Amino acid sequence: MTTPSDHFILTFSCPNKPGIVAGVSTFLFEKGCNILEAQQFDDTETNRFFMRVVFNVVASEASLSEIREGFTAVAEGFALNWTLRPKAEKRRVLLLASKFDHCLADLLYRWRIGEIPMDITGIISNHPRETYAHLDFDGIPFHHLPVTKATKLEQETKIWEIFQSSGSELAVLARYMQVLSDGLTAKLSGKCINIHHSFLPGFKGAKPYHQAHARGVKLMGATSHYVTSDLDEGPIIEQDVERISHQDSPEDLVRKGRDIERRVLARAISWHLQDRVLLNGSRTVVFRD
Repeated sequence: MTTPSDHFILTFSCPNKPGIVAGVSTFLFEKGCNILEAQQFDDTETNRFFMRVVFNVVASEASLSEIREGFTAVAEGFALNWTLRPKAEKRRVLLLASKFDHCLADLLYRWRIGEIPMDITGIISNHPRETYAHLDFDGIPFHHLPVTKATKLEQETKIWEIFQSSGSELAVLARYMQVLSDGLTAKLSGKCINIHHSFLPGFKGAKPYHQAHARGVKLMGATSHYVTSDLDEGPIIEQDVERISHQDSPEDLVRKGRDIERRVLARAISWHLQDRVLLNGSRTVVFRD
């Protein structure tokens, strides 16, 4: 019997043509591997093929490096854009937050109980540590990086330095209320996840939930997506909605909005860390569990 530490995740996308699944599965069989999970999608609009495979080694002593080296020839033959890693490997995640801390608190809790296995490399905020005095950071490095229009470039340079020096693989904007520059979003392409309420672009600026209440909105939700230079328009990973009524006050909308944002962001991060999200141009392919 194998354990999760013996499992590996292979993901790839490529131009679609016959023989891809056969080529990959034959290679794994010849290496003594057993496929435990397999999900695939053929995008007929773009003619691209996407696949996620979980497997273990049962009939040989092949190491991950040997499998990766041998798979290179298969990948080149089908022009695969691919990744291969141990399933149990924890990814390194950098969290960014501002005054609203509901997403940050939720992620810390899910991390602490093991619901989202990850290594949190640090927390960056434009607010001082005292803002989160009620939260237990459990030894996680905290970086207070205040920002103004005049210091934005310098502050973002520090963010990028922390991301690199900490070995982070993913940055999460857990209600980080600063717009990232085009330069930083380019560096974090495919490696930065954001969350925002569903009222954009209809209700912008301060108190969007109060604006929505004034208009009598009946549905509200949240969207989690990869960050791009187009503000809040990156490839969407997850969304959720909740019905509201005339009985709900603006405060009710704020409360329900926080709850939706927390769970949508948590799902998006979890799926990304499990290699369930593959970029497909301006969209994503999400292999849900």
